[in-house]
Amino acid sequence: MVGSLRSARHHSRAGSWGQRLVGALTHRESMVESKSSLFADERVWYDQFTSTDWVHDSIVDAYRIKSLRARKDFRGRIKAAFDGTQGWILSALVGCLTALLAYIVDVSEAPVFDWKDGYCSRGFFISEKRCCPSGGRCHDWKSWSNYIQIPHVPEKLVEFLIFVVLVVAFSTISCLLTLTTKTVVPSTYRISTLDENLAADPQAQDDHDEETTSPTSNVPTEDTAPMIYYSAAGSGVAEVRVILSGFVLHGFLGVKTLVIKTLALILSVASGLSLGKEGPFVHIAACVGNIACRLFSKYDRNDGKRREILSAAAAAGVAVAFGAPISGVLFSLEEVAYFFPAKTLFRTFFSCITAALSLKFLNPYGTNKIVIFEVRYLTDWSFFELGGFITVGMLGGAMGAIFIKASRSWAKSFRKIPTVKKWPLFEVVLVAILTGLVSYWNPYTKVPVAKLLFNLASPCDEEKPDDLGLCPSHIDEIFPVIFSLTIAFFIKGILTIITFGIKVPAGIYVPSMVVGGLLGRIVGHLMQWIVLRFPNEPMFGDCAAHASGASCITPGVYALIAAGSTMCGVTRLSITLAVILFELTGSLDYILPFSLAILVAKWTADFMEPLSIYDLLTNMNSYPFLNNKHKPIFTSDLADIVPRVRRERIIDISSSPLVPANSLRYKLEILHKAGEVDGGLPIIRDEVIVGLIPAPDLEFALDNLKDEADTLCLMAKVLTLDDSDEEGTVDPTDFTPYIDPAPLALDIHSPMDLVYECFVKLGLRYVCVTREGRFAGLTHKKTFVKYMRELEEKEGHIRH
Repeated sequence: MVGSLRSARHHSRAGSWGQRLVGALTHRESMVESKSSLFADERVWYDQFTSTDWVHDSIVDAYRIKSLRARKDFRGRIKAAFDGTQGWILSALVGCLTALLAYIVDVSEAPVFDWKDGYCSRGFFISEKRCCPSGGRCHDWKSWSNYIQIPHVPEKLVEFLIFVVLVVAFSTISCLLTLTTKTVVPSTYRISTLDENLAADPQAQDDHDEETTSPTSNVPTEDTAPMIYYSAAGSGVAEVRVILSGFVLHGFLGVKTLVIKTLALILSVASGLSLGKEGPFVHIAACVGNIACRLFSKYDRNDGKRREILSAAAAAGVAVAFGAPISGVLFSLEEVAYFFPAKTLFRTFFSCITAALSLKFLNPYGTNKIVIFEVRYLTDWSFFELGGFITVGMLGGAMGAIFIKASRSWAKSFRKIPTVKKWPLFEVVLVAILTGLVSYWNPYTKVPVAKLLFNLASPCDEEKPDDLGLCPSHIDEIFPVIFSLTIAFFIKGILTIITFGIKVPAGIYVPSMVVGGLLGRIVGHLMQWIVLRFPNEPMFGDCAAHASGASCITPGVYALIAAGSTMCGVTRLSITLAVILFELTGSLDYILPFSLAILVAKWTADFMEPLSIYDLLTNMNSYPFLNNKHKPIFTSDLADIVPRVRRERIIDISSSPLVPANSLRYKLEILHKAGEVDGGLPIIRDEVIVGLIPAPDLEFALDNLKDEADTLCLMAKVLTLDDSDEEGTVDPTDFTPYIDPAPLALDIHSPMDLVYECFVKLGLRYVCVTREGRFAGLTHKKTFVKYMRELEEKEGHIRH
């Protein structure tokens, strides 16, 4: 028999600020996602894989503020003022700590990455760039072949073998660290795997909400295996987006995840796999925000308030990843934030600026710059190049859509192999071996992804060395460069597809930009060849007679535009990407080409593949995420999704307001076995709904009873002659403080558009349904999400 899904919590969580500081720095078994009743010490926690009750949290915060402002003494005014500054303190703290962690990752992964080629004799933890600041190899940089020599084996082959071994070693250690964050979820929750392997087994979604008539009908069988996820794997952006929408995912933003993901990220990036660190920075920043919220009970005890800080933290993650604070704000607004009022917008901006200033002070790149790379274009673009920019935008958007389709196909085929599915480390080792074998011999795939993207986007300068041979000085040298870029394009594209989803911390931002950058550089050189081949065409003007001797075409511009377009095709970010490209170049002249290409890329990608990479992860992992950016066309009303009323799903007080505790426990277990841990039981009197008690509140109240067998619980207010409000005499059998006396109710014939607005705009977990004033049922948010997905499948927005 399946018992209660939560242990009893009889203790108070109220504590001093010092106690909360210690608790914030101490690992907790689960993330503190909770809601409070109207009484300070009656803490009711959110369970795993439930949705946040935004309306309840808002009401609770309103009562808290009202109580705080009721004090007119000096101490009360001080407390009220401090309460108002807590949000700003947390925003600044999150920005500083996120910048510090980004600095640690940046300065740590650079020397470890270079260890695959050798080390600096002046210090083992000095990167090649710092060891040889003039560029290229210098006397202080020592190759491994100087110390490891095998008879009759060339030095180049020895260096190659060491390179491959270290790629595999770093990847393996990173994967082993990631696997320590394994979390097993009971199958009762009816959610498939929660990681980025894109090969989640679609579980049979029976209509248990409508057909369950006994508590034994939904007991998990042996065929229903528990779900497994690794909180440190992947980028974590999709999960952060789902959490910010009000979905509780314990452990994903905890201390253990933060530490493990930071360490594993350093090794995964240093291994040279086709992945980036920018996406995981969003997850790491969200972990910092969640942990920092534990310092103040205002945010620690209110899940809705916590989301405000998490939105700011996610933005700070992008700010330190790209060195683009404005882009961080836009990222949070455009991609991850579900509820973004003006107050949150300003605090998010403050957090991003704080993060950028902290990173500027720490100076991780040694250039006194905060951007991952900085390019400057000295020549303006010509009008005839608009056609090339539009073409690059279309190609970039198409590449992003193809990447999503290819990732889905790879997951559905290769990752369905039993050995690969059972042993995630086996796949990581295979990908690492292939990456090491292939990337060593190609100069474009061997260098770090950020360095490669910088070289692709940089303009040619005769005064600077051309390490990668990207700057042809004559028309006859253009096609050999194009040939080399084409080989690197296919290698990098394939490696990125098979790397995405393995069990290591991995971002997709910069790898997708690198693939697009290679394609854009190819197009740029083709444009350069056309201009030089036909120099007298009127539309080209004096472009072929440019002072550089090549032409007025700057292939690096096409590379950067294609990089942004491909990332747009993968993530469907638009304004954020345009501003990121602007902040990387600092050029007002190229805002128009950047924006135009990204617009075309988004249109192209939406036409070829309706889902972004985050939508794909959300759908294939079966998160109960209600998309607030795409509203289907409804042709039905609320009656289509309302289950029939069953006696075990309601509390009838028509004959008496006293209900046996064992009867309430029986009804609660029915909800739990149906997977509705965050459900509720309507309270009915004479077929009219008079209240609703949420399942978490009911369980908390029942757990506080000493003897359930012979206890009657009061489920409605009863007027007595000796009614008194003495403090400290709380009756544990009185459940009325936990009851919502006015649950939101809609008529059964309400249009589905109204239901959508209630769930999206109000953040409700369930809606009570009436027919001519009488209770007719209750619809849960997850039921509506399932209905939405069925509609989207019919419209073609979800493809399996």
